[in-house]
Amino acid sequence: MEKINAIITGVGGYVPDYVLTNDEISKMVDTTDEWIMGRIGIKERRILKDEGLGTSYIAGKAAKQLIQRTRTNPDDIDLVIVATTTPDYRFPSTASLLCEKLGLKRAFAFDMQAVCSGFLYALETGANFIRSGNYKKIIVVGAEKMSSIINYTDRATCPIFGDGGAAVMLEATTEDLGIMDAVLRTDGKGLPFLHIKAGGSVCTPSYYTLDNQMHYIYQEGRTVFKYAVANMSDACEAVIERNHLNKNDIDWVIPHQANQRIISAVTQRLGVPSEKVIVNIERYGNTSAGTLPLCLWDFENKFKKGDNIILTAFGAGFAWGAIYVKWGYDGRKK
Repeated sequence: MEKINAIITGVGGYVPDYVLTNDEISKMVDTTDEWIMGRIGIKERRILKDEGLGTSYIAGKAAKQLIQRTRTNPDDIDLVIVATTTPDYRFPSTASLLCEKLGLKRAFAFDMQAVCSGFLYALETGANFIRSGNYKKIIVVGAEKMSSIINYTDRATCPIFGDGGAAVMLEATTEDLGIMDAVLRTDGKGLPFLHIKAGGSVCTPSYYTLDNQMHYIYQEGRTVFKYAVANMSDACEAVIERNHLNKNDIDWVIPHQANQRIISAVTQRLGVPSEKVIVNIERYGNTSAGTLPLCLWDFENKFKKGDNIILTAFGAGFAWGAIYVKWGYDGRKK
């Protein structure tokens, strides 16, 4: 029996229309376009401003485009995985809402929460369902409405994050292509440095937590920077070595779009030239679980069948990793 692997056969994406510029941010907090570009590398970010819309709206837009572009019959979809930290509700899952939006009748669905590493975790999870031989078509989404958990009076975090997301179709293949290998890690030591203080079962919502703005992202940037660079680099090097690749074999590196300086430090450590590094942080900011699939969507026409791609991310927890993908189709022909 031939070995079954999971291959990406298409990408769909969506970013909201509203563009929040650095000039607007500078009117909210004490900062400037020069400071934001120099420290983070973000020029603008997209924000979902429409009342009553959440992450499922972003995921729905991306997944509908994916279904159209891959000419997929919704009845053929077996599973939907949504990587997000900003679900519409505590329950039901955003993935279940997405099934309704897409009119899926045969699929089961669940959310995966690994913050900025969520798409990596979800992609490898989806690939393993395909490898089992019991599932043929799986939608994996990374989508966030980060503006819902951002304090726009906090100079340290409000310039960083944006809203958006993208989705990929995973299908079975017996070709030597697809999700080839993954190195995924979690160590738990990151709680003090990157978290939302309230809203969970330890610190439930109250007037006190609301009055003290405890439902927004808290980050100690320098510590996160140090761990992100070291762990993303190590994960990439591990997956490269494990698959007997050298740096000349790598066609593209797609890093989590958290901070331009992190991206530069990681790729310098890997010795990969900047022209092989996919970057769109300047236009979208950090969309957490949305950054990696948004890069695939944004740069799809650059990818050729057989290209060796390394995806890497780092997020709260700490949770991080790298995945080696051998791309499955010529993006220009899609």
